[in-house]
Amino acid sequence: MSTRTSLPPDLVVEKLTAKTAPPPMFKVILLNDDYTPMEFVVHVLEKFFGKSSEDAFRVMLQVHHEGKGVCGVYPHDIASSRVAQVAQYARARQHPLQCVLEPADDA
Repeated sequence: MSTRTSLPPDLVVEKLTAKTAPPPMFKVILLNDDYTPMEFVVHVLEKFFGKSSEDAFRVMLQVHHEGKGVCGVYPHDIASSRVAQVAQYARARQHPLQCVLEPADDA
């Protein structure tokens, strides 16, 4: 048995929309080492980050000259997956290539 309550005729009902903030973004950064070949770094950038040959070469040179380079900016889940994939792929091929996460600037 349902009970029905009568509402006042002057009652206004507003529909609220939920506002969700975009997820926090993280930079995936490759770190330089003295052992991983440059060609392997370019291959990783193309395979896991979808970089073109030119972009992969540019990021590889940034890693080589500056010590680190940004591979991409992603939500945390995707960024951490890419870091794990790169680490596993490099280890399986006996390269010490390191990849880390860093919070992206909101600017």
